[in-house]
Amino acid sequence: MFFVVPLLLVGRMSASEWPLLQGDQGTNFPDNFDGMTDDRLFWPAVGFTLKYTVIVVAILLVLAMIMALIVQERRPGVTFFRTAYFLPVALGLASASLLFWGFFSPSIGPIDPILRDLGLIDGNIRWIGTPNMALLSTIALVVWKFAGFFMIILLVGLQSIPTEVYEAARIDGANRVQTFFRVTLPLLRPSLALVLILSITGSLLAFDQFFILTNGGPDNSTVTVVMLIYREAFQRFDLGTAAALSVVVLVVLLVVNIVQFRFLRRGTD
Repeated sequence: MFFVVPLLLVGRMSASEWPLLQGDQGTNFPDNFDGMTDDRLFWPAVGFTLKYTVIVVAILLVLAMIMALIVQERRPGVTFFRTAYFLPVALGLASASLLFWGFFSPSIGPIDPILRDLGLIDGNIRWIGTPNMALLSTIALVVWKFAGFFMIILLVGLQSIPTEVYEAARIDGANRVQTFFRVTLPLLRPSLALVLILSITGSLLAFDQFFILTNGGPDNSTVTVVMLIYREAFQRFDLGTAAALSVVVLVVLLVVNIVQFRFLRRGTD
């Protein structure tokens, strides 16, 4: 009811002329798919989404691994750090985006006054006023929001590795760096694959953070593919083209996830 039926409806929309306020006007396949690239924002949105995905996935993977290694062993205060790292996950993405919008605001944000008091800047920083700063500010939001979630996944994987394996590595004379790259990482491959699946899929479908924090600006420099779908459907009122874009995104995600699931199975074997 809530998955298959909408999926079939999107497939029907993608092959039809379907204005938002008029409904199905008849089949026009493959016009919607042919017309997708006519939008001047199509290729910039694809390129920006891929760029954002690569940067975010790399940062999240490295940072979550570091955080998981820090809180892996039981020591005084480790519970506090586990809770602190995971706490942002409890906040909704829309709420977190509004929170960071307030932080970056030149009129009400606390970041610029603090930096001025420290003597690091003279005026205000345009946190979301330039393409590069808008991208970096959004990345900071996403990393803050999701790093703790991926840390938990990797932490569970780390704690599932038998201690006997590490003892055998020490007996064989392996140092910490060798143990990490030759023991920990290979045995952590299923958890790493899961992190990659979730982070890549979430990044390719990025919408809320850009819609709220930058609204695609400045100068449409932070428009993602999903924002393009939204604009086609609810600003241009063309559900047919929006559905065609959705189908293409679905196919891309299926291919990416199939490749990653094969990597996951190989790691498990």
